[in-house]
Amino acid sequence: MKGHEPRSSSSCAACKLLKRRCSPNCIFAPYFRSDEPKKFAKVHKVFGASNVSKILIDVPEEQREDTVNSLAYEAEARIKDPVYGCIGAIALLQRKMVELQHDLAIARARLATYTAAAAAASSSSSSSSSIILNDCVSMVPFPDVPSCNGLSYSFSQSSSDLSQYGLVNDFGHVPYIL
Repeated sequence: MKGHEPRSSSSCAACKLLKRRCSPNCIFAPYFRSDEPKKFAKVHKVFGASNVSKILIDVPEEQREDTVNSLAYEAEARIKDPVYGCIGAIALLQRKMVELQHDLAIARARLATYTAAAAAASSSSSSSSSIILNDCVSMVPFPDVPSCNGLSYSFSQSSSDLSQYGLVNDFGHVPYIL
């Protein structure tokens, strides 16, 4: 079995914390080793030793290690965020994913518009997608593309602005605070 290791004479972390003698058939011993006392302490603080033992007894033996790892993760998340626990972490990740999908859709729309403008400009040799006049770079505007998170972008910059601040529309930087 995956979670069982040959036991030394020392008590498991659960029995040490509960100040009891660790029996050879201790349900906690394979999952809460003596060198990981904080793992059981957190699980015990959130769920209680009695509830954890009931959970482990009800779970099939081949799923117990995953169950203990899940309980340890949930206990740590609950200690960090007492109100939402691991659901708060999941909701935060889902919110970030939606924001990134939105930003990706905007970037793709801008790229498609720029590609279409560049294709149209290359078909007629008299026009160009960017014009450099008097040391100022002017880009073809992107119509019908919404601003990202309430920010609007300027597509005209002087070359001194470019060297001082880098590219304004650099998608390598997140436009919002996470």
